[in-house]
Amino acid sequence: MSEKNNPFVNAKRQLKQACELYKNCNSDINQYELISSPKRIIEINIPVRMDDWNIKTFTWFRSQHNDARWPFKWGIRFHQDVSRDEVKALSMWMTFKCAVIDIPLWGGKWGIIVNPKELSISELERLSRWYVRQLYKYIWPELDIPAPDVNTTPQIMAWMMDEYSELVWKYSPGSFTGKPLTSGWSKGRWRATAQWGFYVLKEILELEKEEIKWKKIVIQWAWNAWLTMAELVCEAGWILVGISDSKGWIYNEKGLFIDKIVRLKSERKSVTEYLDAEKLSNWDILEKECDILIPAALENQITDKNVSKINTKVILELANWPTTPEADEELHKKGIMVIPDILANSGGVMVSYFEQVQNNTNFYWEEDEIDEKLHKKITHAANAVYDISKDTNTHLRNGAYIVAMKRVLDAMKDRGEF
Repeated sequence: MSEKNNPFVNAKRQLKQACELYKNCNSDINQYELISSPKRIIEINIPVRMDDWNIKTFTWFRSQHNDARWPFKWGIRFHQDVSRDEVKALSMWMTFKCAVIDIPLWGGKWGIIVNPKELSISELERLSRWYVRQLYKYIWPELDIPAPDVNTTPQIMAWMMDEYSELVWKYSPGSFTGKPLTSGWSKGRWRATAQWGFYVLKEILELEKEEIKWKKIVIQWAWNAWLTMAELVCEAGWILVGISDSKGWIYNEKGLFIDKIVRLKSERKSVTEYLDAEKLSNWDILEKECDILIPAALENQITDKNVSKINTKVILELANWPTTPEADEELHKKGIMVIPDILANSGGVMVSYFEQVQNNTNFYWEEDEIDEKLHKKITHAANAVYDISKDTNTHLRNGAYIVAMKRVLDAMKDRGEF
């Protein structure tokens, strides 16, 4: 992996840039050093018996970035391309993501080198349960709460929670979040990431005194939360002109019918089977004219190689690190506003936190209560980021990092860590 595309290198560069604008951090470089690297990294090799009775060993990386306000909050990622630096970067982003939305959780991450599509259901269950058996002494609701991430489903979270409960001899729904509703999942969790992203976008546009309706939207990835995002923007009167899935992109400048796209996906078909739409490659669609571009799938989508061709007014980052630091600065110079990932895609961790609170109190909220709490939190977070970005004459990403850094450093200072 080149240094330009290394997520941990990019995460540190984004942090350092924000530090230079934040005098309390910039006055003492040791404070940057305190928050620019994880507190600990663990690498574990776990053997699992496969269906053919052979033993296969899987490598797991665990990064705990910061615990100024316990407990750690982290997603478990199952992917064949997981790397140590990716896990370190994601744990750092989780610290700042929790801080910018002001919840008492801090960053960690698990990444497992595995392609779950190559495993049978029984192999996947054994892998999930073996993970808990190896690590259950280090996971409990008051210290370290895992959640789902790429390729980890509510079913996997239910297996893990069940295994943990068996090992500690107590039903412990708060030990894992992102579980099925029957196992303590919070209502509203399925829509939370998209709903949060929608609220963020709407709030920032209102702060900019922008007209809300009739915006042309391009969304990268018609999958689960992002398909919900497409429905939300269409319900709000915006015009969806482009969307993709793993098979490709479709585009129609006059607009796409969301009900047809939802039907295609419910029938397990590709959006490329949509009639009356232009079929495009990933790179071509990113360069199409639109009002709002929403990268929601992969990292490093907007780089120094294509940033000059980006033709939008606003970018809402629903994926992690879709924009490289070089591209970030160029977009700022072009007057394209980027609503950063640590603010824009925090809905999942917010409702994960709500789930944890409900599990631990054994008192569950209705969906309208969840939505009300979500809306209130995003209003505070978006306004804090927007205000500091204006005060320091910088872009929203730096604003988000400054808000988050101040909260992290204040918590560390109060505990006597420096």
